[in-house]
Amino acid sequence: MAADHLAACGVRIVDRNWRCAQGEIDIVGVDHGQLVFYEVKTRRSSRFGHPAEAVTRAKASRLRRLAGLWLRAHPHLGRDLRIDVLALTLTRSGTVQIDHLRGVA
Repeated sequence: MAADHLAACGVRIVDRNWRCAQGEIDIVGVDHGQLVFYEVKTRRSSRFGHPAEAVTRAKASRLRRLAGLWLRAHPHLGRDLRIDVLALTLTRSGTVQIDHLRGVA
């Protein structure tokens, strides 16, 4: 759902579920010429808070490290980057609310 949302917004997806020994990057895309690393968080409700609240300082730091590792493995894709969070909340009616938080880490 997250990748479909990004594609509909004009983002070119260049990698999904990239893994290394230190962790995983959910989605890497190019948005208006800028390389973006997307962390996707999904919840069934807001009972335990907004999904984006799961991206703590420690998680943001880890995402930055992972982005650096990804860039070392793909040096041809440039250095202008940002890290975004896609927060998906599944509703009881079966719809999905997507909140896109840009430049969070």
